[in-house]
Amino acid sequence: MSTRPSQPVPTRLCIIRHGETEWNAQGRIQGHTDIPLNAAGGAQAQALALKLAHQRFHAIYSSDLARATETAQVLAHREGHAVRLLPQLRERHFGIFQGLTAAQGAERYPGAYLHYLARDPEYDFETGESLCRFAARVTAGIDWLVLQHRGQTVAVMCHSGVLDVVYRRATGRVLSAPRDFRIPNGSLNWFHCDGEGWHLETWGEGAGPGSVLTQPPE
Repeated sequence: MSTRPSQPVPTRLCIIRHGETEWNAQGRIQGHTDIPLNAAGGAQAQALALKLAHQRFHAIYSSDLARATETAQVLAHREGHAVRLLPQLRERHFGIFQGLTAAQGAERYPGAYLHYLARDPEYDFETGESLCRFAARVTAGIDWLVLQHRGQTVAVMCHSGVLDVVYRRATGRVLSAPRDFRIPNGSLNWFHCDGEGWHLETWGEGAGPGSVLTQPPE
């Protein structure tokens, strides 16, 4: 009697962008700058915990930046979990652009702004992180997480740049292509990872009006 090889059991990831901050509202590029949630962001965190009331997670991971950990803690409190910090889930470091709006970046650093618009994979904003290095960091972090939680369901709280990388890997889009998909604050994005790669299940689930940034700032 022949036997077929067992199929890998997928790991499911609910990857969520943190709630809104004042710098989000002002259109400022945050990167590694550690900005807390504003009142709207706190409400978004409460809302996503309600949206996930029917779901149970084996673990909850977060970027170690405050805007992500504060959002994750609301969900973790409901779940009875501790938030596990994973620095690989941090936003990209935007170097000389951190703290600026896109318009200020264009005025002060016109050459850098052209790289920014073009999504130049090798440009690092002089003191920051290139898109290639950032994507490699995020990919390594997600791959590690999947290895630790084979066959389980995990919540991941992170940033728009991290979700950009994961979405592109799951859908086969190159890093340099324009961002033509929405990344809402506090919405639910479901993926599963198996022996054949990363796969997108649903995107932007539960996004409300006014909660969307279609392009940086991050």
